[in-house]
Amino acid sequence: MIRKIVTALILVPLAIVFVALAVANRQPVLVSFDPFDQLNPAFARALPLYALMLILVIAGVVVGGIAAWVRQAKWRRAARLADAQARELRARWSASGAWDLPRSSWGRDRFPPGRCPRTTARGSAFRLPRPDSVSSP
Repeated sequence: MIRKIVTALILVPLAIVFVALAVANRQPVLVSFDPFDQLNPAFARALPLYALMLILVIAGVVVGGIAAWVRQAKWRRAARLADAQARELRARWSASGAWDLPRSSWGRDRFPPGRCPRTTARGSAFRLPRPDSVSSP
């Protein structure tokens, strides 16, 4: 419910500003992609100014989203590796029934402190329970 109210408080004023901007900037502007011939451009298009601004804002959001997605690739890869390693450790632990894995295979040693996306200051968020803390059925 709070989320809907906050969304309405943000989107309604934004829509009002956009409509006011569109009404105030209805005049057409010539967009030309030919820097060499200004009198007879090879490709030119007349657009309302608000449409041009809207296109540029949308393009900026898309380019920024792609840039953020590309920069986060190493963190997504680290998360995939950590998940795969956790699944492997759970399978090995449940198959053997004992906690006989060496510390180097726990996974936290492979990343610098604070660099693994699922690691907190106290350790891993997907830490397996020790056999002595698990109750038997």
